[in-house]
Amino acid sequence: MDINEKLELIRKNTAEIISEDELRELLSKKKKPTVYCGYEPSGSMHLGNFVTITKLIDLQKAGFNVIVLLADVHGLLNRKGNVDEIAKNVIAWKKTIKAIGLDAKVVLGSSFEFDKDYQLEIMKMAQEVTINRGLRSMQEVARDVENATISQIWYPLMQIEDIKALGCDVSEAGIDQRKIHMLARELVHITNHKPVFVHTPMITSLKGPGTKMSKSIPGSGVNVTDTDEEIKKSINGAYCPEKAVEDNPLLQISKLIIFPRIRKLDIKRPEKFGGDISFKTYEELENVYVQGKLHPMDLKAAVASELIKIIKPIRDNFKK
Repeated sequence: MDINEKLELIRKNTAEIISEDELRELLSKKKKPTVYCGYEPSGSMHLGNFVTITKLIDLQKAGFNVIVLLADVHGLLNRKGNVDEIAKNVIAWKKTIKAIGLDAKVVLGSSFEFDKDYQLEIMKMAQEVTINRGLRSMQEVARDVENATISQIWYPLMQIEDIKALGCDVSEAGIDQRKIHMLARELVHITNHKPVFVHTPMITSLKGPGTKMSKSIPGSGVNVTDTDEEIKKSINGAYCPEKAVEDNPLLQISKLIIFPRIRKLDIKRPEKFGGDISFKTYEELENVYVQGKLHPMDLKAAVASELIKIIKPIRDNFKK
């Protein structure tokens, strides 16, 4: 795979790359760069996480070493549970990552984040970042941001230092992490580390526009521990406006999660409604949907069927 092919693969289904010129330069200079993505191990993995996982798989195909950070300390700082609850979730997340089949090095945040030099550099950043600037960087990430605690302002500085401590050339994350990453750019004179940022889109909540898919909101998404019937129920009840693409979680799931894993999407329909139809690309699916030639319920049935195929082996392996 040459550099242009690698760039095309990495660019696919991303919201932005900061910057693509820097990524090209990295690929030309380093044969085996390193990328990481961090996850707060709170609750079980959900479909929103699958977007970044899918991009990690693309980056791996493009020749990257992959690190998955299970950010247990970040979860504690962001009020996602107590020490015992988060430790229990770490075990579950390790099982899930193994079940997905991603060949990644899994690192626990607490294994290096209490290092003296690590914390001293965070203190240097803390001396320069105002409380307002730190809070702005967490607006898309913090739980109950209107009542944010000092711990939640410490969080972005740790995330910035994680990238350096793990020796990563690229940081991959959802677009909701963008403000933290822009703060990292402002603090390069302290960290002396300037990674490339690859941002993926967010999936809209199954409840509809206004919020992203979140495991903290009941009915917002689908978890990897959900049964087949629970998946069907969640998808059948999801927001899916007829002919509309914007803020349509069913089309987003199709584009970002399903099509990267299949060669063809088959949709079963009675003859009186047009009969069975197949799509080889997401673009074909979207084109037919916006023309009103595919009913939302038929799309939902196909999406639920494909998600069951994706999630069932992960769920079954998770139980072992």
